[in-house]
Amino acid sequence: MRLTRDEVIEAASVIGGRVRRTPVVEAAPGVWLKLECLQHSGSFKVRGAFNRMLAADLPAAGVIAASGGNHGLAVAYAARALGIRAEIFVPEVCAPVKIAGLRALGAQVVVTGAIYADALDASRKRAAETGALELHAYDQREVVAGQGTLALELEQQVPGLDTIVVAAGGGGLAGGVRAAFGGEVVVVEPELIPTVHAALSAREPVGVDVSGVGADALGASRAGLIGLEVLQDRVTSVLVTDEAIAEARRTLWSEHRVVAEHAGAAAFAALQSGRWVPRAGATTAIVVCGSNTDPSTLA
Repeated sequence: MRLTRDEVIEAASVIGGRVRRTPVVEAAPGVWLKLECLQHSGSFKVRGAFNRMLAADLPAAGVIAASGGNHGLAVAYAARALGIRAEIFVPEVCAPVKIAGLRALGAQVVVTGAIYADALDASRKRAAETGALELHAYDQREVVAGQGTLALELEQQVPGLDTIVVAAGGGGLAGGVRAAFGGEVVVVEPELIPTVHAALSAREPVGVDVSGVGADALGASRAGLIGLEVLQDRVTSVLVTDEAIAEARRTLWSEHRVVAEHAGAAAFAALQSGRWVPRAGATTAIVVCGSNTDPSTLA
């Protein structure tokens, strides 16, 4: 059964008061930025983390997650707010600023493996040993529904919204947005990590190589089934270069004073690079999805 808008609405009621209603700013006529980079823990991921935890009976062993960084930060933030233990497995490509953030939130951090998939395998073995509740970064129903709540906010914040543009790793955010929103959804990925793009072409998850500037946050080598099922229809898939992502990140800072990590700027890169052009007269929202980065690298 495909994820539904009603499930996203229910998630919004569950996490209400736990997450920020992040602001939107108009970057150009008809183009709005949804600043999830200002969300608790620095990304949209806290929406799904809270929804998953609040829907479960939390065990004494706490929670466990594998992450490129942002999902782990969200789980650690939510766990601290709920007074439970969090153990986070991250791959070696995880940015040092994210590892430091995890430890500052009180999580136990395990660095293992070259990419996200390696950390996921290790986290699942550990969860089986301890009985901790697993929070998958993008392929659990409650997580995907929680991520989609930002689309409900956008509908209220941007009258006449036609299009939402999001970056994708494993497809959790994109799937949640697609389930919640009736208009056009544009899914943006780096050329070097075409995870959802490849899955949409094959109509099933397929393995892809992971590399490039977005590898820590968009480094899923295989799309999630829950998001992919929703994304089979009515989406536009766009690939952008690492150079375009880096340039978009610089522009967000220099022209809008918005701090974004590389993955957080990927959706904006589709517009700025011309890889995706909005329809004439359309109203578009671009999700700036993460800010967990070293500020000294913005200039």
